[in-house]
Amino acid sequence: MPFLLRVALPDVPGSLGRVATAIGEAGGDIEAIEIVEKNDGRAIDDVLLEMHGGAMPDSVVSACNALDGVRVMWISRYAAGGNIFLDLEVVEELTADPREALDRVVDLLPVAFRSDWAMRVHRSQGVVRRTDAAPEDLPFVDIEQAARLEVDGDDVNLYAGARIDGNNVVVIGRRGGPEFVDSELARLGHLVSLAASLARP
Repeated sequence: MPFLLRVALPDVPGSLGRVATAIGEAGGDIEAIEIVEKNDGRAIDDVLLEMHGGAMPDSVVSACNALDGVRVMWISRYAAGGNIFLDLEVVEELTADPREALDRVVDLLPVAFRSDWAMRVHRSQGVVRRTDAAPEDLPFVDIEQAARLEVDGDDVNLYAGARIDGNNVVVIGRRGGPEFVDSELARLGHLVSLAASLARP
């Protein structure tokens, strides 16, 4: 099964090469890399990898953390398949049938953001669309732009939400991590806004 590694590293030439070498020496085989964020001389990358020869993911974490300026933020099994789903693919799916855009964006976000679930919550009707792993109920939250959300009594899931309109929001969740970074919030807001504009008659 593939693993997804989120790693922070210096945004300088050679850094990614050092990380790739460390992963290879620890028994990992890189399938894909996606830049999540670049800011203030640092980069955050998602690395999709397979482990070989009985190697354990802990060995990859140790090898990467041993590199100067490199920090593993998260590693977990990645059950969504063998590729990283790009935002462009979400856009293509949404534009294929604009009338279904609000439902399709909920279905597609967990793959695009490597989150565990997504849902659409209406102010008075509650949860009106959700993926399989999503909670059955979640209170409506009034937000103006994409943001990290806090849910009382839940210390396990990390939440992010984006506004469709005054009565609807989309919420995505990750069990345990990694935390949603600013660039992910910007992407979430953009995709949800696109879905909302396509769905309007």
